[in-house]
Amino acid sequence: MEHVIKIVGAIVVIALIYATCAALFAFPVKWLWNWLIPSVFHLREITALEAWGLMTLSGMLFKSNSKEK
Repeated sequence: MEHVIKIVGAIVVIALIYATCAALFAFPVKWLWNWLIPSVFHLREITALEAWGLMTLSGMLFKSNSKEK
């Protein structure tokens, strides 16, 4: 039983670390978007969750998985 508790605890810690890193990367995107985009393109401001979604989407679309030598 203790082994299961350790595994669940490790999963919770990993999830918290992931959420913290996601927030640390999402907030600068949010601040830059809300500073530039509404005045330049007349679009609305975004939330931190939307900024995280934009980062995730752009990572899927623009990052390459190829290992060129």
